[in-house]
Amino acid sequence: MGKLSRRNFLQAAAGTAVVAASIQPTTTLAESKPVPTKPTIFKSVKWGMIGEKLSVLDKFKLLQDLGFDGVELESPGGVNKKEARDASEKTGLPIHGVVDSTHWNVRLSSPDADTRERGLRDLLTAIRDSHFCGGSSVLLVAGHGKDGTQEEVAARSIAQIRKALPLAARLGVHILIENVWNAFTYQHNGPADQTADALAKFIDDCGSPWVGSYFDIGNHRKYGVPSQWAKTLGKRIVKLDVKDFDHKNNKWAGIGQGTVDWQNVVTELGKLNFCGWATAEVGGGDRKRLTQIKERMDQVLG
Repeated sequence: MGKLSRRNFLQAAAGTAVVAASIQPTTTLAESKPVPTKPTIFKSVKWGMIGEKLSVLDKFKLLQDLGFDGVELESPGGVNKKEARDASEKTGLPIHGVVDSTHWNVRLSSPDADTRERGLRDLLTAIRDSHFCGGSSVLLVAGHGKDGTQEEVAARSIAQIRKALPLAARLGVHILIENVWNAFTYQHNGPADQTADALAKFIDDCGSPWVGSYFDIGNHRKYGVPSQWAKTLGKRIVKLDVKDFDHKNNKWAGIGQGTVDWQNVVTELGKLNFCGWATAEVGGGDRKRLTQIKERMDQVLG
């Protein structure tokens, strides 16, 4: 083929521009933003909530039969991880993660250096166990306010968490910080209008995409509004714990029977296009009790 003349080139370019103009989108960038929808939530329970005296495999079958999407174990210790993984593979019911079983007593924020190192070793064990079972996270209570000032607790905990990040990143396991009654990142016995700002800052200060929020929806109803905490934590939220609290009478309540603003929580999760796990953390029991828990989760979360 011969070379294009300057006239032919300009004519071809002009034609291309006309075609391009004819297929430009009619909406602006702002108008094309995703419309908030209902969140996609997979429902689970903690392993220790299963009160039926059954084999490991039959417990997996029970949860599957009741309509749960998965289960969460604990580590170090707890159910035999090889047996649990085999049961998960046989039933197709996922183990989505583990809870660090020693984080309350062997704290990363302890003033004692040896205790902090033991806490780190336990966290590393939990990361490995989660990965072994096919999980994607470790739930972690980062520290306790009784170990020092808020700044001291944060600094000690972050230092240990950062030591665990290389393993977490290599295995693809998130370290997720749960909001709990640990007198850290909020004022214990304080007012009922506290925010999640300090918790969000702590997570950000860890400085890694492998550290996020395991948002317990009911834990801080005593201290603030759950939907506002969800809004503040935003995309930091990776997984959810599900319980309820009656802040008017200052007591725990059944899921959907307290004062958590569930509809607003679901709306905020929808704005985040949340897609992930929600695990009940309430008193468990037999088949009847687990059925009730599943029904209440369906009622409040959809």
